[in-house]
Amino acid sequence: MLRIGNASGFYGDRFDAMREMLTDGPLDVLTGDYLAELTMLILARDRLKDPSAGYARTFLRQLEECLGPAHERGVRIVTNAGGLNPAGLADAVRYLADRLGIPVRVAHVEGDDLTAAHPGSLAAHAYLGGFGIAACLREGADVVVTGRVTDAALVTGPAAAHFGWGPTEYDRLAGAVVAGHVLECGAQATGGNYAFFHEGDVRRPGFPLAEIHADGSCVITKHDGTGGFVDVGTVTAQLLYETAGARYAGPDVTARLDTVRLTQEGPDRVRVEGVRGEAPPPTLKVGVNRLGGFRNEVTFVLTGLDIEEKAALVRQQMGDALAESPPTEARWDLVRTDRPDAETEEMASALLRLVVRDADQQVVGRPLSGAAVELALAGYPGFHVLAPPGKGAPYGVFEDVYVPHSAVTHVAVLHDGRRIPVDPPKASAAPAALQEVSGPPLPEPPPPGPTIRAPLGLLAGARSGDKGCNANVGVWVRTDDAWRWLVHELTADRFRQLIPESRDLPVTRHVLPNLRALNFVVEGILGAGVASQARFDPQAKALGEWLRSRHSDIPEILL
Repeated sequence: MLRIGNASGFYGDRFDAMREMLTDGPLDVLTGDYLAELTMLILARDRLKDPSAGYARTFLRQLEECLGPAHERGVRIVTNAGGLNPAGLADAVRYLADRLGIPVRVAHVEGDDLTAAHPGSLAAHAYLGGFGIAACLREGADVVVTGRVTDAALVTGPAAAHFGWGPTEYDRLAGAVVAGHVLECGAQATGGNYAFFHEGDVRRPGFPLAEIHADGSCVITKHDGTGGFVDVGTVTAQLLYETAGARYAGPDVTARLDTVRLTQEGPDRVRVEGVRGEAPPPTLKVGVNRLGGFRNEVTFVLTGLDIEEKAALVRQQMGDALAESPPTEARWDLVRTDRPDAETEEMASALLRLVVRDADQQVVGRPLSGAAVELALAGYPGFHVLAPPGKGAPYGVFEDVYVPHSAVTHVAVLHDGRRIPVDPPKASAAPAALQEVSGPPLPEPPPPGPTIRAPLGLLAGARSGDKGCNANVGVWVRTDDAWRWLVHELTADRFRQLIPESRDLPVTRHVLPNLRALNFVVEGILGAGVASQARFDPQAKALGEWLRSRHSDIPEILL
């Protein structure tokens, strides 16, 4: 058995988690996931200011107090905190280890950086698999630093190294991918961001770990005595997060999510087994970040009576003021948070938000701030804003492109300077073979009976997130009877009715019967990605909770 824990789900996650994971219970490997689409853009901007930057500096600060305990306990550390500069972070870790007097062998993985092949991009990085990490560990590395690898690679690499898996042992690799996907977002597997959070104490959830076995099966758990909880629901929610259909394709293997079986083995212990794997696709995903232009915003507070008329007045006044140099894009959103006969001024107020974008920072800077401020004594009654607009800030756009495996030079760089090339997959599945699986026939719908008009979330959990310009919403229920109703009620068309933002967008529904789950992919709802801030919730983190709050006619017997 191999115990792999996670101490970070994003750049900025709980600082003490690394120390807690090392001291609260036994581990063999500790991972840290610091990268996301937005993080790569942030690190790229850091690197523009300082060519030696480009990695997650938080990781180094955590190692100050954790490198010693990890060495004493024999825990190896694997992290993608290297970001855009894994070699630089590896050198910094060596310097830290020397200063602390701790004998640590540090290796890194490179080959993901394809920025030079994408002119005009701030950062273009391929998502590598786990075999570079495995090569480093097999050669004795204590700390492995990577750049852009898949989140699950932080687990598949150590598992492949420990058990000696080869690149065609697809079922075992797929099991590790599923374990890695559950662990990658930290406390989201232990009750964090969980639809049914009231079922446990989630004030300070512990971080998860996986007990991985040689056949690729695992048990998801956490250290004894830590907060939060692990059950089939928390694991299901994380399995659905930022995925799409039954096939979860990666650079090492395509994992079949429709084959996953979850069993509650005991308190805070969920067994994951039965995962089948297939050959990976012949291409690698590349995340390309570019500068999209500049944006600025101002939020007007409208209080009391005549909200619509006040909104119309300020829109006309701002439009007239910006007419000389209009921005390329101007978006208005009126959020009716006001209530009649309100007991507080805030409850009596609505918010009118204006967001402008343009390639020229000057267009979205002084003209907007001047126009808004000059209305202070000449606008609607009760005029004020949440904050004055600034000079305009740059925003990024993200896109996915795909390249053959041969386009990257995947290399494990060892502590002694040796470089071990990592071969591309020996086999791959043609794109046509990666079409969605049909799955088993749907169960019969429940018999007719009395219904209650109620929020969907009384019955179903949900979790949502972003993938580039798209959002996914995973929805699941916890009984077979509820599944029979959900799978017939929540069609793609019904989803569009409940989520009006999606009505003019492609919505694809994927059915995962083993998990009693549906996964919806909404294309284009996030504009050009999270950095473009195209909507109120730019990463679609709460889209699932909005869906849960919408009302449906639910069979009375299920409530």
